[in-house]
Amino acid sequence: MNRGGGFSRFEVLLRPRDVFTIARGSRTTVPTMIVTYSRDGITGYGEASPISRYDETIGSVRTFFDTLEPGYPEDPTDIGSAMSRLDARIPGNNAAKAAVDIALHDWNGKRTGSPVWRSLGLDPTHCNRSSLTIGIDTPERVGRKVADAASFASLKIKMGVPEERDILRAVRNVSGQPLRVDANEGWKTREAALEAIRWLESEGGVELVEQPIPAGNLADVSWLRERVETPIFADEDFIRSADLGKLAGVYDGVNIKLMKTTGIMEAARAARRAKDLGLSVMLGCMIESSVGTSAAAQIAPLADFVDLDGSLLIENDPFAGRVGPDGSVRLGEEPGIGVSGELP
Repeated sequence: MNRGGGFSRFEVLLRPRDVFTIARGSRTTVPTMIVTYSRDGITGYGEASPISRYDETIGSVRTFFDTLEPGYPEDPTDIGSAMSRLDARIPGNNAAKAAVDIALHDWNGKRTGSPVWRSLGLDPTHCNRSSLTIGIDTPERVGRKVADAASFASLKIKMGVPEERDILRAVRNVSGQPLRVDANEGWKTREAALEAIRWLESEGGVELVEQPIPAGNLADVSWLRERVETPIFADEDFIRSADLGKLAGVYDGVNIKLMKTTGIMEAARAARRAKDLGLSVMLGCMIESSVGTSAAAQIAPLADFVDLDGSLLIENDPFAGRVGPDGSVRLGEEPGIGVSGELP
């Protein structure tokens, strides 16, 4: 059924508006791969924003597409079979697989004239607004960034560094917005995490804490969760739906990202499974263009918390999409993932 369909890839260097710093390091540019699937005069867009934490690079994404077999997929309307075939043939490479999944969803939506959210049976009116991430910086710069983010309903504050208390005080000097704190594995022991979270609780206004200690220490997370009131969410400890069984009863929720799960289909499956297991769902992203965040937005109705600000953090987004400048998720009748624009 392929009849001449195929993938093309285009590398784009995204530029964050500010140096983007988390507990693991800083970035001034972010390479991403925009992928297209074209067939029958229709082009679907996807994106791969590789995650170095999982040993993925723009080079590994390039190699993935260089070695993708000609004529894949045989039937682009059967996304489940197409993705299962990739998993069987190629281990890992989750961000590259996500680009395939997104492009096929976009192509099929354009083929049928339907938005992806509808094909998933979701209600577009049930979408929470996205938070805006405030990266690690000097207290003075943090204060200015927070002041500029007054239109957002909530903020995500990166912590896990020695100056974190000064950063949080700088936030609170400017804003009373609800906060989500992301340590990115920065508190290296459960005792350090306990001290930090109890301090946060004394300051007030923190909705949740993401990945307080290094991934793989579930017993320590359980110990910590018994001693704090703030919900604790897994990020680096969660990749795909197969991880959920071991996380249920340990964490309060999980951060689901298309670049980790291999795309829309697996992310939706994970969100539904997480709810069945009593886990709350945060829908997150990497620093991405509007292709990636608009694809994730299609499953925002499944999320308790939304953090799809990746395209809002860059100054050279080639596309316009479904996440507004105030964090609103705008799902309408646009077919596919609902992006417009052109590659540079």
